Amino acid sequence: MRSKQRLTEDIRRDRRAALVVNTRSRRGRQLYDDARESLVAAGFDLLGTYAMEHSGDLEGLLADALGKGPDLLIAGGGDGTISTAGRMLAHQDVALGLLPLGTTNNFARTVRIEPDLQAAIATLVDGKVIDVDLGLAGDMPFTNHVGIGLSAEVMISAPPRLKRLTGRIAYPLTALGLLARHRPLRATIRADGRELHFHTHQVYVANGGFHAGRPITADAHADDRLLVAYPVGGPSRRELLRETARNAATGHRRTLHERPFLAVRELWLETDRPAHVEVDGEPCGSTPMRIAVDANALRIMAPADSPDH
Repeated sequence: MRSKQRLTEDIRRDRRAALVVNTRSRRGRQLYDDARESLVAAGFDLLGTYAMEHSGDLEGLLADALGKGPDLLIAGGGDGTISTAGRMLAHQDVALGLLPLGTTNNFARTVRIEPDLQAAIATLVDGKVIDVDLGLAGDMPFTNHVGIGLSAEVMISAPPRLKRLTGRIAYPLTALGLLARHRPLRATIRADGRELHFHTHQVYVANGGFHAGRPITADAHADDRLLVAYPVGGPSRRELLRETARNAATGHRRTLHERPFLAVRELWLETDRPAHVEVDGEPCGSTPMRIAVDANALRIMAPADSPDH
């Protein structure tokens, strides 16, 4: 493995990159050609360019792109696309470049890459390689979060066409339709010798600092060796809606030291009945589940002034 400084220097000098864009994401189809042309204009030697048009093709395209031997693999799409790319690049001597083209772009926001194509490409040109943590949901690496309960049902049920047409509002619209018949879970989290019990419709375990495009807390990020576990509301549907709104409005002012957050390196989560789990917006099994940190597992191209621990 090259040092991060050496990999940064190699990317800036040789510009050896591959581009994979999920054209099924909200903005992917619209911006694929723009991204390719802008990268070539910025001096990148694109060893391969790939537009994913069919569900299920992403891993194969990413593997083919990696086989070209790039120093930088640029992935364009939403959180699911970025998470898949991050999983495949874990512990590899290749940096991940982010083009946030999805609905919420949580991981990109966590590492301070805004969902603007030209700004993201400027980061690829002028940024530096840093390493960040991944989470592990069972054996599945993830970049941003694990959702247990209602959110997993939403991810399974949200129509792709609705996501493309309405963006992030597709998720609350789907959730409202499911909420009337969703039963709350009794969840138990065991970590650091503690045992916490929640009666709730929703539990999240976050690696990054954003959820649904909003800050979780002011001090959560993807390079702190911590997972942040928290329920959203109690057993009543009204409380779930109230806490969801509160989290969206006040996340930037809250800290990891406040209730109901639990910040740990590893936890075991179980529920009173098997509950669907979603990992960065993709279905991923059911409870019970071990969730842990894989520290400094992923190298990414980030803004030049990014902290790197």
